[in-house]
This record gives sequence, structure tokens and C-alpha cells, in this order.
Amino acid sequence: MKTVYILFLVFFITPFVNIQAQGLLSEKTEFTRQDTLRGSITPEREWWDLTYYHLDIKVDPENKFISGKNTIQYKVLDQDSVMQIDLQPPMELLKAVQNGQELKIKHDGNAHFISLSDNQNVDEVNELIVHYQGHPREAVKAPWDGGISWKKDKNGNHFIASSCQGLGASVWWPCKDHMYDEVDSMQISVNVPSKLTNVSNGRLRRVDQIGDTKTYTWIVKNPINNYGVNINIGDYVNFSEVYDGMAGNLDLDYYVLSYNLEKAKEQFKQVPMMMEAFEHWFGQYPFYKDSFKLVEVPYLGMEHQSSVTYGNGYQNGYLGNDLSGTGWGLKFDFIIIHEAGHEWFANNITNKDVADMWIHEGFTAYSENLYLDYHFGKQASAEYVIGTRKNIQNDRPLIGYYDVNKEGSSDMYYKGANMLHTLRQLIEDDEKWRKILRKMNVTFYHQTVSSKQIEDFLSQETGIDLTEFFNQYLRTTKVPTLEYTINKKTLKYRWISIVEGFDMPIQVIINDEDMWLFPKADWQTMNLESKQSSIKIDPDFYIYSQKI
Repeated sequence: MKTVYILFLVFFITPFVNIQAQGLLSEKTEFTRQDTLRGSITPEREWWDLTYYHLDIKVDPENKFISGKNTIQYKVLDQDSVMQIDLQPPMELLKAVQNGQELKIKHDGNAHFISLSDNQNVDEVNELIVHYQGHPREAVKAPWDGGISWKKDKNGNHFIASSCQGLGASVWWPCKDHMYDEVDSMQISVNVPSKLTNVSNGRLRRVDQIGDTKTYTWIVKNPINNYGVNINIGDYVNFSEVYDGMAGNLDLDYYVLSYNLEKAKEQFKQVPMMMEAFEHWFGQYPFYKDSFKLVEVPYLGMEHQSSVTYGNGYQNGYLGNDLSGTGWGLKFDFIIIHEAGHEWFANNITNKDVADMWIHEGFTAYSENLYLDYHFGKQASAEYVIGTRKNIQNDRPLIGYYDVNKEGSSDMYYKGANMLHTLRQLIEDDEKWRKILRKMNVTFYHQTVSSKQIEDFLSQETGIDLTEFFNQYLRTTKVPTLEYTINKKTLKYRWISIVEGFDMPIQVIINDEDMWLFPKADWQTMNLESKQSSIKIDPDFYIYSQKI
């Protein structure tokens, strides 16, 4: 998320931070060995599969210091003796221990190669403990350029939170920092000063008083991606409710600063409304075992799994603004709806490579207008998503660079949403579209996927060959343009600015009559009833048109 100019208000579109910072959605096009070590499935990663983490740390707010250890359990897939663990400077990986023996570590920037002494036999589940400490990178403009936010609330209490999408979880804890391998379950133990509370993912197992500190232990029972793991530390109060959901009772827990309790009780009434809309469109919430939490933080917000973070000021819109310019964006709290939508797209269905991050952001941006569709109707949802087109730059393709931890254009949000809205029109059956979205969350339940898997699934389920449709919208910056002319009673039309083979049909209104056109790269013709015929393109299709 960085260029030197402010282009848009929206946090995931707006490049707020300096071009030198390696934040989310940067313009980087040249890559280093460190990018490859971070972004590829290296031989030192490939031979083992994560099964369990126990992250056990102490957070020292006064000194902005974190220390502790991570116990890593893994299944051996192939015999090897070198394991890559990631931890970014200035954090220090102090030692690695297996079966009581301290191991040799070769440090290479963010990657640390641990030489294992014991035989690694296929199908065994082994354990490694890594110890670390340091002053983690401080977030510059969280969550776009992340790290740890060390803030104070208005009462002078420490107010601390992690955010690390794109930058990587290894900015604050040692892990296998690649999206393709999610740990199956996790325990998170965080020691903080007694008057503070730590909220992390999953469910609170226990709180232990240790002198003038407390350790909060959280249990995550579902698979979780690395950047979804979080710590949130503050003078929190908690309130909760139970939602009667598709899979039974779902605990909804809210952690907010003490002086914001009453505002939160009012604003967070949108959480059950969100859950109702999204279970309708996408199927059951994917993390019933881990509950759903909304946690106040000192930055805008992030989709941390079962511990969604919130900093939108207890107001509707995006910091009080309507990103669509239609008025519909003020009917909901953007951070509650958008970040919770990621529980289905990012946390349930997760991209294997960040190059395919459009899967996270395109579907989740699209979830905003489906929320409106459920509560305010189809016209409201259409007006909203069409209104967001003004945020599309068409600067770079939505798909980024593979194997170097590089996502595509920020257009993955609202170009992605408008691409999906266009696909809904091609299906011509809203109930079928809903079933497809729900089936997708079942088919890829708790999985990491590639763009190709999603594209192939949608082609199969819609019964439409969408190969060139996705090539057009995901892999180029070209917007399909309908070029047409009317001469007497003849309409001539064709597609321009398209990839080879693109032939998407579109709906138009000719003389107040709805009909389909089937443009191709070559000129097509249609006889009209009148010399004064007019043509209007259905705005639900994300295309351009040009009369010649």
C-alpha cells in the first residue's frame, strides 16, 4: 500500500505510505533473493507440513519488546535435514532446540535455516522449539504498512496490536511464513501487565496471574493462516451474545476500550445482521469452534481469523464516508462488513500465493453489496457496486507475480467485485449464483487454493467457459469496449480492447426492449425497426462503450 500520493480514501486502495516501505499493495516490480525465500515453496519448506504451533510470548509495552518461543509441530513428508523458519530483523532468532539438543542455524536475512540432527522419517510428527526476542518493526501506517502498533488510549493505557498482511507474520513471531501451508491448530499464550488484557484468535482457555503480569492463553481449533494470527492488548471490557446460526449457537464476543462500551453495544448490532446475510449468501460461518470476535484496535481494522479487528470510530461508512458515492455505503459500518466478509474469503478460502490475493479481496469487496442485497434489495446492491467503479485505476493486472510474495493491483477490490457482479448477470439466475457461492465455501473449506482452481470451479458450476472472461479481467488492464454504429436501420457492433477469444454476451436496451447482444472481435450486424433506434448498455456489466 504505498506510493507517495494519496489516490483514494479507502485503506486497501489508498497507497498512503512512502515508496521505500515494503507495505501491502506496493508498486514493486524488481525482486531479490529475499523475495524468493519469502514467496516461494523452497526445498527447506516443502518437505514438512505444519500441524501445530504454541506461540508463548511476553510483551513488554514500556520497552516495545517481545520475547518468547514458538513450539512447532510438523509432519514429515519427505526425508530432509534442513528446515526454513522465517523471522524478520530486528527480531532475533536466538536458538532452535529439538529433543533437548540445540541446533545449528544459518541466518540469511529473513530466512533462518536450521540443521536438524535427528532422522526425519516420513509420516512422523516431530517438534521443534525456536526461541526469539527483539523490538519488532513498528507499524508506520497500520494496517497498510504493518508491524506492531504501540499506542496509548485516551486514558494513557497501553493500546497495542499486530497487523502484518503482505509484510508477513514473521515481522513479530517465528513461523513458516508462506500462505500455502496453514497450521492445523494453535495455542497462543501472551504475557502482559496485569491491568491489560490480551485478545487473540480462537477461544480463551485460561488466564494465569504471574506476579504483576497475566498470561492469556487462547486456543485455535481450526486451520489458520499466519497473517491471521494476532495480539491485541488494551484496557478492554467484554460483552457478548449468542447467534442462532446455520450450525447452531455461535458465540459473538466483543472487546472494546472501557470508555467505548455503550457506543460499541449500539454499533455492533450490525454483527448479527452481517452473519445472517453472509450465511445466506456464502453458507455457514467457517469457524464455529473458534467463535467470532470483534476487537477494537488503534488502527482501521483487519480480517484476523475469529478475531476481526475494528477501528472505524463507531460510525457507518468508511470512516464516515461512502466509497460508492451512492448513499448506500452509509447504510453499514464498512469495517464490520468488509473485514468479517474475509472470514469466508481469506480465512476459509485462502490463496496459496499472494499473487492470487484477488480471491480474498475481490470476493470480499463483492460481499459488501451482497450484504446490501440481503438487507436493502437487489437495486441497492447494484447501485453500490457500480458506484465503486470510480475507484478502479486499471493500472496493473489483478494477478501479481508468483513465488516472490507480490500481489496484483489494488483494483483487486472493486474491479474484482465488478467482475463478479458481471458474472452474476451472465448466469441469469440469482438462486443458482447463491448456490455456487455456498458450494465454493464447502468445496474449498479450510483450504489454500490457486486462482486457477477458483476459475475452473466457476466455469464448471456456471456451465460457461470463463477462460477468456478471467483472462480479460484478471490478467490484463484492458476493459472490454463495445464499439458500435447505427446507420439507418442497421446496428453494427464489436468488441475492442479484448484478449483473443473474448466473446462475452451483454444485455442492452434497444427502443425500450431488453435483449442480449453477442459481440465478437469481428463486426456483427442487427436489423432495427426504426432509423431513430437508440441503444443503452445494461450498467450491471463492467464494460465501456463507444459509438462511432
